[in-house]
Amino acid sequence: MSRAFLEKCPRIMAVSVSGAGFDTVDVQACTDRGVIVVNQAGANKEAVAEHVIGMMLALAKRMLGMDRSLRRERGWHRSDYMGTELFGKTLGIIGLGNVGSRVAELCGGLFQMQVSAYDPYLSEKEIEDRGASPVVLEKLLESSDFVSINCPLTTETAGMINSTAIGQMKTTAYLITTARGGIVDEGALVEALENGWLRGAGVDVWAVEPPPLNHKLINFDNVILTMHTAGITEEARQRQGVYAAEQWLQIAAGTRPARLVNPSAWDGFQARRKRTKMR
Repeated sequence: MSRAFLEKCPRIMAVSVSGAGFDTVDVQACTDRGVIVVNQAGANKEAVAEHVIGMMLALAKRMLGMDRSLRRERGWHRSDYMGTELFGKTLGIIGLGNVGSRVAELCGGLFQMQVSAYDPYLSEKEIEDRGASPVVLEKLLESSDFVSINCPLTTETAGMINSTAIGQMKTTAYLITTARGGIVDEGALVEALENGWLRGAGVDVWAVEPPPLNHKLINFDNVILTMHTAGITEEARQRQGVYAAEQWLQIAAGTRPARLVNPSAWDGFQARRKRTKMR
């Protein structure tokens, strides 16, 4: 949904994305034209949070490595695959929205992890109310045993986790990204893994989806790869449909929708709605 597309379709009043991410929409272009944008934030938070924890557990317990070895070879000793525990470790969450808050709640409760978070759009109190300790990004990277990326892809977050950021992490840490491709510099992640600067990673989102079969991240046994499926469950898809339908009914009635991405476009939308006698 680009500015050029909107110019070709001047009667568009509203745009609804199926998930939480809205990086496929030029929000500023929509706002300029009085077009409101809604997403379905929160519909897949359980699915993504569970995926994050699943990756954390599988990486820490080295489950994939054991599965591969057990299927293809003998001669290993079970101590060769000694893992670590999540209990009491430090989790750093970048982006404490719907998903990040749920990850904080589950990890802080189930595993009694020390949860810290970086989110420049929340106050310290809001972060604390969501179950995390507020920290600056550098401190989060330096202190965390697991780093979970749960922020949207924007001009501010694109390439945020680059070689400098990864270099600030512990060499024993794991990086989990289930947000959007482009936030993590994949080349920097490959380099870190090649040089032993990280213990492992869980990657669900990619700069190019699907990634090419010769992508270097495929070569690492200490990396779990999934195909942007963290939020894909039967339950999440049903909630997304319900959320979207509810918001379209609100829009049609002239009621402010529950998950408005660009609230500054609301007045312009209302003015256009009156002019076009939208029913």
